[in-house]
Amino acid sequence: MELREILQGSGFSFKKKYGQNFLSDGNLLAAIAEDAGVTSDTTVLEIGAGAGALTRALAERARRVVSYEIDESLRPILAVTLAGLKNAEVRFSDFEKCDFAALEEELGEYLVVANLPYYITTPVIMRFVEEGKRCRGITVMVQEEVAERLTAREGTPAYGAVTAALARRGRAQLVRRVPRTLFTPRPNVDSAVVRADFTAGGFSVADERVYRAVVRAAFSSRRKTLENNLMAAFSMTREEAKALLAEAQVSAGVRGEALSPEALGHLADLIASKKSAAK
Repeated sequence: MELREILQGSGFSFKKKYGQNFLSDGNLLAAIAEDAGVTSDTTVLEIGAGAGALTRALAERARRVVSYEIDESLRPILAVTLAGLKNAEVRFSDFEKCDFAALEEELGEYLVVANLPYYITTPVIMRFVEEGKRCRGITVMVQEEVAERLTAREGTPAYGAVTAALARRGRAQLVRRVPRTLFTPRPNVDSAVVRADFTAGGFSVADERVYRAVVRAAFSSRRKTLENNLMAAFSMTREEAKALLAEAQVSAGVRGEALSPEALGHLADLIASKKSAAK
């Protein structure tokens, strides 16, 4: 039985507030699981089981899949679409409210794979970036515009705070574009799959909190220079901000979006060092 028939037979109603747009193309779903690097040794954490099509594709490759789903009305549908899978577990609760430290302790090392609705994309990604100590990487399907922001390079209009935050853990790559015609119901925009490997491609910083503060400052007021934004964020005098940028070998008058994530990391390390020396 096809997914559309299962949904119609159950009387399921799509809920706009949850951004529900489901995929059912088996070849595409298997390709997304492959894009994510899922193998028979992998534990996968999925955010948003939906109708279970991606969950099944992941479970057919993974050692274990734990999926969160906020919509209880999908329970009977998932009982059908995931029938016979002993390594897939759906937890009907809000992932954003879970005990994240306890979940990581339970899962051990894991990969995140998800078809994320727009309204939770940034907070979910940032949770793994900032708190995911055992997360080996994320592969998420998001709106194409969001994918371009996640994978943007410095100096481009799409480059922003979320780009720089994610790059510290692992540089994101757009690995697949997904047209809107493959979703039920059809959304108004196309989507894309983004992968970020947290075990390679990132960089370390002396103090993650200082790095986050520098990133926020860099993009807080795009029309202002980085010098002005640093003054406001770190209570610096203009002379102190100028001296800091000179030490970081950053040109005077530059704006935050011109600096690569690594350059922002170097700047953060200088600030952290000065804070430590001042204690």
